[in-house]
Amino acid sequence: MPEAIGNALASDHPIFTESIRRIREHLGETGLEPVPQQVLERLVHSSGDLNLAPLLRFSEGACGQGIEALRHGALILTDTAMAAAAVAPMAARTLGNPVRCLLDWAPALAPAGSTRSAAAMAQAWPELTQAAADTGQPMPVVLIGSAPTALEQLLDQLARDATAPSLVIGMPVGFVGVAESKRRLEVSGLAQIRLEGSRGGAGLVGAALNALLRAASSEFP
Repeated sequence: MPEAIGNALASDHPIFTESIRRIREHLGETGLEPVPQQVLERLVHSSGDLNLAPLLRFSEGACGQGIEALRHGALILTDTAMAAAAVAPMAARTLGNPVRCLLDWAPALAPAGSTRSAAAMAQAWPELTQAAADTGQPMPVVLIGSAPTALEQLLDQLARDATAPSLVIGMPVGFVGVAESKRRLEVSGLAQIRLEGSRGGAGLVGAALNALLRAASSEFP
C-alpha cells in the first residue's frame, strides 16, 4: 500500500478501511499515483461500481493543481445542493474551504432555450472569479455532476477568455447533452478529473473532491 494512502486511512472507521481494502483487491494494479488512486477508490466506494476505473480520466497534474488550490482557500462551486451537501462536511473537517451551489444564482424559471443551471453559471462565474481575484484567492474548483448545460455554459465563457477554474471535476450523469459536454471538457485544456460515458452524479463528484480534501489535509507538514 502506498504510504500516503495508508496514512490517510489510519484514522478511518474500520468498515470504511475494510471497504477500501476490498476495493483495492478487486481493482488490482491500476498504475495510478497515490492521490488519483484515492480518487478512484472513493468513487468506487461511493457508487459500488467496480467498473469505473477504465472511465476515469485525469489531465496531467490535475490532482496536484486541485490540492494546491484547496490548500490556499479556493472556493468549491457545485452544480447541485446534493453535491454541496456531499462536500461541505469534509471541507469543514479539513481545510475549511467555502462551498457554494450554482442554485444560489439560478432564476426561478429557466430562460427560453436554456436551463436554470446554465443561467446560474452565466451569473455566478464572473462574480466568483472577480471575488477571487480581488482577495488573491485561487480560482474556484468546479464540480459538475448533474448539469451538463452548466458545464457547457462555463466552457462558452472560457472560449470568450473568461478566467479558468483551478480544477473542473466533470462527471455529469445522464443521456442528453452529457457526452457532448464531456467531449468539450476533454479538449478544453482545463485541469480536470472526468468520468467518461453516461455515469456520474452528485455523489461521485463529491467523492472525488473529498478525496482531494483528505489528501490536501494529510499532506500538510
